[in-house]
Amino acid sequence: MSGFGGLDLFDLFKSEVETHGAAMNAGLLQLEANIADPAPIAGLMRAAHSIKGAARVVGIDVVVSLAHEMEDAMVRVQKGQEICTPLRVDQLLQGTDLLTQLTSMKEADLSAWSSEKAADINALITALAAPALGTPAVREPAAPTTAVDAQALPTPAAPTPVVETSPVPARKEVTPSPAAAQVPAVAPEPSAATPRVATTPATAEIRTVRVNADNLDRMMRLAGESMVEGRRYPQVQKGVRELVSRLRNARESVDVARRRRQPTDLEDAQHQLQELEQALARHTSLLESTFRRTEEVGTRLYHEVIGSRMRPFGDATAGFPRMVRDLAKRLDKQVRFDIEGVHTPVDRDILSRLDAPLNHILRNAMDHGVETPDRRRANGKSDTALLRLEARHHAGMLEIRVRDDGNGIDPERIRTKVVERRLQSEAVAKGLGKAELLEFLFLPGFSTASAVTEVSGRGVGLDVVHQTMRDLGGSVRIESEAGRGTTFVMSLPITLSVIRAALVRVSGETMAFPLARIERIVRTQRDTLRRTEGKLQFDLDGQAIGVLRASELLALEGDHVNRDDHVSLLVIGNEQDRCGLLVDGFLGERDLVVRPIDERLGRVPHVAAAAIDDDGLPLLVMDVEDMLVSIRRGLSEGAIRGVSPAALTAGARGRKRILVADDSITVREVERQMLSRLGHDVEVAVDGMDAWNQLRAGQFDMLVTDVDMPRMNGIELVRMLRSEPRFASLPVAIVSYKDRAEDRAAGMEAGANAYLTKGSFQDQTFINTVNDLIGDSVS
Repeated sequence: MSGFGGLDLFDLFKSEVETHGAAMNAGLLQLEANIADPAPIAGLMRAAHSIKGAARVVGIDVVVSLAHEMEDAMVRVQKGQEICTPLRVDQLLQGTDLLTQLTSMKEADLSAWSSEKAADINALITALAAPALGTPAVREPAAPTTAVDAQALPTPAAPTPVVETSPVPARKEVTPSPAAAQVPAVAPEPSAATPRVATTPATAEIRTVRVNADNLDRMMRLAGESMVEGRRYPQVQKGVRELVSRLRNARESVDVARRRRQPTDLEDAQHQLQELEQALARHTSLLESTFRRTEEVGTRLYHEVIGSRMRPFGDATAGFPRMVRDLAKRLDKQVRFDIEGVHTPVDRDILSRLDAPLNHILRNAMDHGVETPDRRRANGKSDTALLRLEARHHAGMLEIRVRDDGNGIDPERIRTKVVERRLQSEAVAKGLGKAELLEFLFLPGFSTASAVTEVSGRGVGLDVVHQTMRDLGGSVRIESEAGRGTTFVMSLPITLSVIRAALVRVSGETMAFPLARIERIVRTQRDTLRRTEGKLQFDLDGQAIGVLRASELLALEGDHVNRDDHVSLLVIGNEQDRCGLLVDGFLGERDLVVRPIDERLGRVPHVAAAAIDDDGLPLLVMDVEDMLVSIRRGLSEGAIRGVSPAALTAGARGRKRILVADDSITVREVERQMLSRLGHDVEVAVDGMDAWNQLRAGQFDMLVTDVDMPRMNGIELVRMLRSEPRFASLPVAIVSYKDRAEDRAAGMEAGANAYLTKGSFQDQTFINTVNDLIGDSVS
């Protein structure tokens, strides 16, 4: 279908249906929450009328008929000729669903869709034309509609629950194409004889985005100012050339005056030099003004371009009120759903990734958190539950909260599941706090639900939430109180394209740490650092903070820490679990444009991305979450020695160096002690990813690994090792609770040299296997 400005007309139609369909969804939910309030009716009529007019333009008659009947039904409600019953709202929502299906279709599939949906649309048209229950039969004559094999829609078995929503207000938006201005929001309704626009196949797909109109206007103004400033540069360049020429003439005049030794010649030369000094001062002022103005305009334009990537948070939430309403109806629950912060700006790339995690959390809250009205009354609560979705900017991050006032999460049920699934021993599980137990909910396949339903219970959703947050450089945590409710707190960068970072020096190298991931930047007296039980620590706000040298963590040679009386520390982590990273010094803060690492390099330990500094030199943007894992391992397992990595290599003492990877601290400690008694040097890793980072950074003679671990399991770890030539001959022993034949076969197929069960600790099997693979240690 031909279009304007290179944009297909059908694409413009789909964009209009998407906008008005979202408005109809929000308006119908608002109307359902308060039938007596006629305010939403006018907006609903305009949306249906606009879709009808646009459908006429592109010649989709079946959509014209449906939108026309929906508009008529709302006209009758507005005039008081009909009561907007829950059944009528259901019918109008069903019609909105049918219309919005067009937004994800290709024009070539339109004919097949029309044929497939004809019976449903005709049945809905007939149902909309019939008087609503409890409404007088008298109504104004409606325009004739085409219906074939029409049938009445079934009446819902259960009454519609109370669902109150906060609608998302409309915003002024444009599509950056001339076509947007040529298709009116409410298209005229031509006669039935209006010819259909001819179809022309598109030669190439054109990618478009929606940009706020005010933002686009500001960018246009700044682009014009940049062009004006750019025209000043030839003038500046001409002035520089003139000054160079005058300077050459003045120097020649001085040389001549010196040779002639005539006072008048010297006076003339001095006069020329004075004029030249004044001209240089004027030109210097002009240069400073030009550069300052250019930098100002360029910075403003840059931030406006960044702003054009931002979309209101409400763009990601338009479908949630409807989803909550439908789930409440299916689960026989009453819910008030509020959305706050719909205008909070979010990077469009982040916004596009939020749908799945928020969907999972809301469904989980509806299924497990929110109680039925009877249960709520028994607990002394109102029949209607409160479910709230909030978004705001906090401490340079986007913070999203999903909270309900339901029954909360019982940490003891999680503790029981942890022991049943052998994720931790019973002794270790007893010592876990509530925050630590709640973290298990994010593991793949972990669920405390007693039954699997269509809504939730498979233990998949929260794993998706956790992984998405990590992919976006954010984090998620759970706060819950039994009987009072649960809150999911997601912390994300506001934009993925630019970060504010602290630049530091580590072993002579410049590195960038995102400020949003830094708890504190500290410069303190060297004598405040102390060693306690072999661990380096310092006090911060009355709390002892463990310290690790950044050069040791990143396996960098050399020690360039300043030798004065002060040391520089990055405090990372949260208030309950903070760590200190000792660096050479701080170089200030910068706004950095983030660039992804080339995929051919694979995953680089502790590195998240790259950037370019003001001098055009490359910078590494560090992955603070990945570093935290290694730091916590070092502090809790005694890996901090305060020496360079070269001194830790096994070859220096002729002893074998073994890496033990297991997410259970108890199992790690048992294996570490057994191997240490054999005379080996033992390092530990808390999961597969931590082990992979350590293996790539150091030299090891053997790997002992568990199978079930977060982030990367043991089978994946062994496969990655065997794919690297340098690890092809590294002895690997898998020690796991799983002792089935298929588990053993999977481990050996991945490339392990031995597969043992954790019962082998009770006899000599584990020790004998280690000796067989790497021989006795050389003390």
